[in-house]
Amino acid sequence: MSETKKTILKSAWVLGLFSLIGIGLVSLTHAITAEKIAENERLFILKNLRVLVPDEMHDNDLLSDVSHVSDPVFGNEQSVKIYKAFSKQQLVAIIAAPTAADGYNGSIKLLVAIRADGELIGVRVVSHQETPGLGDAIDSNKSDWVLGFAGLSLDKPQLKDWQVKRDGGSFDQFTGATITPRAVVKAVRRTLQYYQTHKANLVTQQEHADG
Repeated sequence: MSETKKTILKSAWVLGLFSLIGIGLVSLTHAITAEKIAENERLFILKNLRVLVPDEMHDNDLLSDVSHVSDPVFGNEQSVKIYKAFSKQQLVAIIAAPTAADGYNGSIKLLVAIRADGELIGVRVVSHQETPGLGDAIDSNKSDWVLGFAGLSLDKPQLKDWQVKRDGGSFDQFTGATITPRAVVKAVRRTLQYYQTHKANLVTQQEHADG
């Protein structure tokens, strides 16, 4: 074999080796990044869950005690996560994670916490794309509008009043922005209706899991 061919083969071998090393490093970086993103998402969800249902309210792991449900009451084909809070094997609250698909600028992801008796603990918006200065008032960092859900239920106000005032209901809309609060009110009402219908099943599921 000539020296030229040997040099070419050696160069090709070195290039191939470095390519393999490069691919390995990229794959490793991707795996580490994906794991970090997943952990950050887990911590973000847990932080928001604890805002609504603090640790002293329950003795189970909220992130482990979760169901995925689909129901026509939510108004679309979405799968909704239901986190269940128990104390001494008694249901004390659920935190549902519905999506209001009819926001002004797209989907609005919520956390809706409901006590065992059907009363709202609270509601938080975890992600949205609503217009700054208008629809983004649904964010608790922007206004206290969303805090007004605490203590409400399907009986308070009456079901017919679970609408924004412009539609004849009890809930304030925003100046120049009605679609956004309308979507949130509707999603919260539907979540309450789901809980009212399926509360017994949620308790039974936990009992079966413990047994």
